[in-house]
Amino acid sequence: MAKRRKLFETIIQFLIRACGYSTVLFVAAIFIFLLQAGLPALFEASPASLLGLRWYPIESLYGLLPLLFGSLVVTIGAAVFSIPLGVATALFIAEVAPRWMREVLKPFVEILAGLPSVVLGFLGFLVLAPLIRTTLNLPTGLTALTGSILLAAMALPTIVSVAEDALDAVPKSYRDGALALGATKWQTIWRVTLPAARSGVLTAVMLGIGRAIGETMAVMMVTGNAPQIRWDGLFFPARTMTATIAAEMGEVAGGSAHYHMLFLVAILLFLISFLVNIIASSMLFRAKKRAERMLS
Repeated sequence: MAKRRKLFETIIQFLIRACGYSTVLFVAAIFIFLLQAGLPALFEASPASLLGLRWYPIESLYGLLPLLFGSLVVTIGAAVFSIPLGVATALFIAEVAPRWMREVLKPFVEILAGLPSVVLGFLGFLVLAPLIRTTLNLPTGLTALTGSILLAAMALPTIVSVAEDALDAVPKSYRDGALALGATKWQTIWRVTLPAARSGVLTAVMLGIGRAIGETMAVMMVTGNAPQIRWDGLFFPARTMTATIAAEMGEVAGGSAHYHMLFLVAILLFLISFLVNIIASSMLFRAKKRAERMLS
């Protein structure tokens, strides 16, 4: 019986390790494939062309800056809208709302997180874009601002759900201790509960930003898809890297310069996502070390 149990535990440990190693291998295989298909673009286009301000593959103009600018503007706009609202909503659900309201709001938020992005993009195209056009008196409602608001709405459920779980995991003794020392409820929330859940809240924020960076269909439907750089670009059409790949990959000739250029854009997206994850991991590690020092 003991030998059978030991054999069973050995098999389980092997499977767990195999799953862990396979995840790393899958990521490495994806990156190698992207490098194989995207690096030839560096030899088919000059650095001046890659750093140009025009993306027009028909004329062999492959300027990446407008695509980077569009992704940056839309993502930053989505973060500005979603992070404060998401954290505040999580604080309300976890610390302020009564139990019956929390039991209603939490499943509702999780349902919103499961909505297909194309449905939200369709609603943004029919409702949000005309509203922004008429409210701000713009030539078109298909702007970077529309994409930012829509991406914020898509990132909100993730931020709220993960941040609320982190806040709920803070021990009740922390709150009781702060209240016993004379702190008000809001002082306890702001100076005790939220700092104690800092690592989980940062994880929620990074997951929300990660979804905003990688979103494709909704952004392609509401941003106007115009590769341009404007200092007031939030109120004019823009084009993101993900939308460029989705819009052009189906019609590009395999092995052409345009084909390799799209994979180069995918490499940039991969590196940006990897950088966001590294920053999130470093912030979580620092927060964990700070908490350990405080407890010791």
